[in-house]
Amino acid sequence: MSDSSEHPAHAHPRLKQGKGRMEAISDGVFAVAMTLLVLDLAIPFTKGTRGDLLGALVHEWPGYLGFLVSFATIGAIWLGHNTMTEYLERVDPVLLRLNLLLLFFVCLLPFATGLLAEFMKAEGAERVASVSYGILLLLCSVLLSAVWRYAVRAKLVNPDLADDEISLLTTRLTPGLGGYVLLILLGVFFPKISVFGYLLVAVFLLLPFRPTLRRGDRRRR
Repeated sequence: MSDSSEHPAHAHPRLKQGKGRMEAISDGVFAVAMTLLVLDLAIPFTKGTRGDLLGALVHEWPGYLGFLVSFATIGAIWLGHNTMTEYLERVDPVLLRLNLLLLFFVCLLPFATGLLAEFMKAEGAERVASVSYGILLLLCSVLLSAVWRYAVRAKLVNPDLADDEISLLTTRLTPGLGGYVLLILLGVFFPKISVFGYLLVAVFLLLPFRPTLRRGDRRRR
């Protein structure tokens, strides 16, 4: 009788899970969340719309701003997630659950965007909408970083990655945390300015990232 301890991979097949299914459900959630954002773009249909359609469209600017910020933010999170999964060798049950938690908060972004569009011009309520929106953006950013950091600590990443490459990716996948905290605090006093700040953070995160990194095989040359 063979000792099961000599074959840990056969005794625990889930430890060798591939990343394909995690990538598939993640891409689906990101795509649906980005698509749902357009539902918050209301058509300004009132009695005066026919006479001043341009003015009616301008009146709906909070909805357009919210859509732009959320679309850019989800796009930036997806880009970071795509970069992360590219360097993963496999996944484990804990990583899958952390990833599901990230997707949970991504799914809430269309709801938060709707709140922002509806109450951005309401005195008092705009502060709650702006701060709530910022907290959700912060949670998404924190969880993206947590997924990657756990993967590194659990040695789920490609073993050929050099230490400087891991450090650079960790920095890149920890985006805007301090900026989001400052903007959330700013939103208590100046909610409209904070929303434009969220947009600037999202645009910054969308900038192309092409680091010069060394693979393990290059390091051995």
